[in-house]
Amino acid sequence: MPFLHRTSLALSLAARALRTPICLGTNAIVEDSDGKVLLVRHRYMPGLCFPGGGVTAGEPPEMAVARELREELGMVSAEELELFGLYTRKVGWTTNAIALYRVRGADIDFKPSLEISELVRVDPRNPPRDTSPATARRLAEYIGATAISPYW
Repeated sequence: MPFLHRTSLALSLAARALRTPICLGTNAIVEDSDGKVLLVRHRYMPGLCFPGGGVTAGEPPEMAVARELREELGMVSAEELELFGLYTRKVGWTTNAIALYRVRGADIDFKPSLEISELVRVDPRNPPRDTSPATARRLAEYIGATAISPYW
């Protein structure tokens, strides 16, 4: 490929990245043996939500969600991580893509941290009132009360 063509292609891709930046994140519906799911309370945002976080450059989403669960919940092990859905949301001028995983058989050793103040086991059919709106929508999808949306 000639130098000018490669340079033109690189500049075109860079311009596209600036016009439509995308961040990839992961969240998890962590199920316990009683059918409850684990939600967390972050110290920097209101409401209960799923544990999770960002995917670093070159990191596969499944590895990112496992890392986040180790960091946030103290997850020691899990039987299965299954992709539940892939969502999108617009935040400012960026687009977030969120991979939501279903996690079964997790062994958790939670300790509050600078990021997470509380871990709560909830009935997915009756989440607490302070559950974040997006988490409540995902729980409704999880129990089959609504169709899975492509939007977070």
